[in-house]
Amino acid sequence: MTQKTHIQSYITIQNNEIVLNGTSVFKIEPTDFGDFSKQAYRNFDIQYPKFFKMDALSKLAFLGSELLLSPITSADQENNIALVFANKSSSLDTDVKYQKSISDKENYFPSPAVFVYTLPNICLGEISIRHQLKSENSFFIFDAFNTEFMSNYSDILLNTNKADKVLCGWVEFFNNDYKAFLCTISKEESTKYTNENINTLYNK
Repeated sequence: MTQKTHIQSYITIQNNEIVLNGTSVFKIEPTDFGDFSKQAYRNFDIQYPKFFKMDALSKLAFLGSELLLSPITSADQENNIALVFANKSSSLDTDVKYQKSISDKENYFPSPAVFVYTLPNICLGEISIRHQLKSENSFFIFDAFNTEFMSNYSDILLNTNKADKVLCGWVEFFNNDYKAFLCTISKEESTKYTNENINTLYNK
């Protein structure tokens, strides 16, 4: 018998603002994502220098994950939290940058530091390293956020005991246009979002 699953917490990052569980926790004047992500990192006093080497998609996913996972993970033990992410543009923003670095024969400088981010699921690796996760992780590409698929996939992972919790959501970044929506789901009872589902929270 499948057990009901519950949304425990959620975060949305877009338009120079971070909204955690429905409350704005960080907002600045309009600026580009590079500046916004740097200011957010400093605002939450995150200590992880590797952040500055990441591509924009990974920074976006990292910031959202950091605020949801830090309160519920422990650095000295393995955390059985699965990652189920999706977006529309894959790693295209970084792919375009990398292509530019190899297409000019006069100025040919393929960068290993950029190349390493030419797959969207690299952001899952960054999150897994940060939070000691060795659990299931998947990155899907959809035209739009397929909430039913993501919800069903998360439920299966929880009901087959492949994970204790699932961090699930959408991280889209292309041409400085971005949106992240992530939520944690588990079988634990939660009265916070009983009338909500991934779809309603995503569209808030």
